[in-house]
Amino acid sequence: MKTLDHSLEPVFKRLREGNCGLAIAELEVYLSAWPDGQSIERLHRLKEEYNLMLDYWRKGMDDPQRQNQYQRLLQQVYLIFANLATHRRIQASSFLTSVYQSARQQQRDRSLSAIRHEMENFVTDVAMLEFEAENKREEKRKAIYKAHHQQMNALFNYIVVSHMWTEGVGREFTELLLSPTVDNIDQQLIVSAIMLSLMNQFDMVKFRLLTDVYRQSLDEHVRQRALVGWVFSIDEVLHSVYPEQRAIIDELLTSEAVCKELTELQMQLLLTLNAEKDNDIIRREIMPDLMKNDAFQITRNGIEEVAEDPLEDVLHPDASERRMEQLESTMQRMIDMQKQGADVYFGGFSQMKRYPFFYDMSNWLVPFYIHHPDISQFVERLEFQRFVMSIVDRGPFCNSDKYSFVIASMEVLGRLPASVREMLKHNEASLGELEISENQTAPYLRRIYLMDLYRFFRLFPNRSGLNNPFEDSTKGYFTLNFFGSLLFFRSPLDRRKHSVVRMMKKYHFDEMAQGLLSKIPQEYTDAQCLMWLDCWDEAVEMEPTNEHALSGAARYAFKLHQYEKANDYYDRLLLLCPGKKNYMLNNAICLVQLEDYEEALKLLYQLDYEYADDVNVQRVLAWTLTCDNRLEQAEKIYEQLMKGEKVIAEDHLNYGYCLWLLGRIDDAAAHFRESNIPSKFPDTVWLSKRGIDVLQIRMMTALVRS
Repeated sequence: MKTLDHSLEPVFKRLREGNCGLAIAELEVYLSAWPDGQSIERLHRLKEEYNLMLDYWRKGMDDPQRQNQYQRLLQQVYLIFANLATHRRIQASSFLTSVYQSARQQQRDRSLSAIRHEMENFVTDVAMLEFEAENKREEKRKAIYKAHHQQMNALFNYIVVSHMWTEGVGREFTELLLSPTVDNIDQQLIVSAIMLSLMNQFDMVKFRLLTDVYRQSLDEHVRQRALVGWVFSIDEVLHSVYPEQRAIIDELLTSEAVCKELTELQMQLLLTLNAEKDNDIIRREIMPDLMKNDAFQITRNGIEEVAEDPLEDVLHPDASERRMEQLESTMQRMIDMQKQGADVYFGGFSQMKRYPFFYDMSNWLVPFYIHHPDISQFVERLEFQRFVMSIVDRGPFCNSDKYSFVIASMEVLGRLPASVREMLKHNEASLGELEISENQTAPYLRRIYLMDLYRFFRLFPNRSGLNNPFEDSTKGYFTLNFFGSLLFFRSPLDRRKHSVVRMMKKYHFDEMAQGLLSKIPQEYTDAQCLMWLDCWDEAVEMEPTNEHALSGAARYAFKLHQYEKANDYYDRLLLLCPGKKNYMLNNAICLVQLEDYEEALKLLYQLDYEYADDVNVQRVLAWTLTCDNRLEQAEKIYEQLMKGEKVIAEDHLNYGYCLWLLGRIDDAAAHFRESNIPSKFPDTVWLSKRGIDVLQIRMMTALVRS
């Protein structure tokens, strides 16, 4: 979480671990330094409820609702934390502070139902313009669009800096974004605002909203923005707080169409990242060729035609033809780059983002429409309006570049040579083969939106207060390589990951490719070359009774968790060297890993008889008895170990497990403290098999560290 205030990091760490008790304790520390009356009161109520639940658990009382209660408390603590984090983030940015203040002033005492009513009235008012007198129509149109733009700009800002939403607010916004009576441009803009807010601070209500809109919207423009929005907002580190995040994603991935769109999005993100490299290629290799063949030159008086040299045809009769071929070749190269997904316009249009139009955050992400109040003045004064509008309608530009083009056209086109201006007046300039139908496909709409987002996060002057998904940061890395998120691990996307890895390698995103490869389950990867084990296996095949070869093969098989193979090798070693202590002990450990406790105990009882003073034998025996639920026997051995001089941290840890299973929770916690366990218990799977669920593990962790 890039912009998280450092004073809140301890709280977030405990929330990330899913530990409600410790998160409450850290929040108390924070609120003692930065008091907030409402947060203190809410936290106090949650702490009382948590302590009551903890007391019941420590007394061994069964509560079938404990898991649900714990999860609810954890999420309530997160909401307090998230609102505090949002407040701190706004305070730390003068831009966000001004956005927050102005948005609240304009949206003060405005209910969502009132906002929806105004948005629906806008659609009605625009439709009714057709019945206005022609001499009044344009003036009224301007007034309607201006008032609506001010409302939408305020709503956009209000959402971006909003705190956590309630379920009720989420439902109302979902209905608004799915309503056929609301303008789809407004719906697209709201989706973008929700995404920006959600990327800065994860909010389960907003996340669920975007996934619902993605699934249910009938407007493809809105759907694709919602898709990008929830993908950019996923937060795998909060899985313990909101496990339903994975459940929602799993449900989405049951659709093959969703898997296809996510794969396309991951690949399009890589192309978006290449915008700077593409711009360098255009600047260094393509533009010089175009300038050499230019029939115009820029002067103080504007752009003028270059007079033809009369000797050119005599001295170089084929020069004109060669120049034309070279020009066509250069242009074709640029077209090919664009067809392959390159953002060929980023470099040129990045210089056109300094107009006052782009001072407003919402204008970077609003879909292009000709009646936007901030460009209507330029459109009215355009000498070549038909030509400019045909480019805007048919050209493969993103929305912010279209606005830049319209604003710049008045200045640039006015300086063109007379012959060109005459041609443009009659709209005779050819735009080439542009298929308008292609502009409505889902991949195209998604690509255009990514270009808008890239420009916003690269060029918006006040972007520093927002989490930037295109930066090489922890948050950005997971966004750009979202296929590598744990939320997509062991999902239907696994079989598509190799194709994404190949594309990453093609575009030299080697670190990303390596990261994604590590997140592909073994069954989807190529056979791994287990070099050392293979070597030892071959050695055993060549000399089946060679003790050194068998020992090496057993050791590496154990390291690779291939316990059956390791157990087989130790069996063969014991045939060669009967009664050898190390082989018997390692064989017993393999059997414990394979959960064959009866056979393991046969070996361990023999070892305990022969080597009664060997603490390693006693440790393995005590642990095996614990695993086999012979807890009283195990406890006696642990008591002996505790009296010895060679007690290690693992002894306290394993004794703690034994006591925990015996129901002696406080005693177990005391030994866990002595063991200095890490932030998470290392044997959660083992514990779950013995009836200790994740909730009890979290509560024990809090008890140990309290």
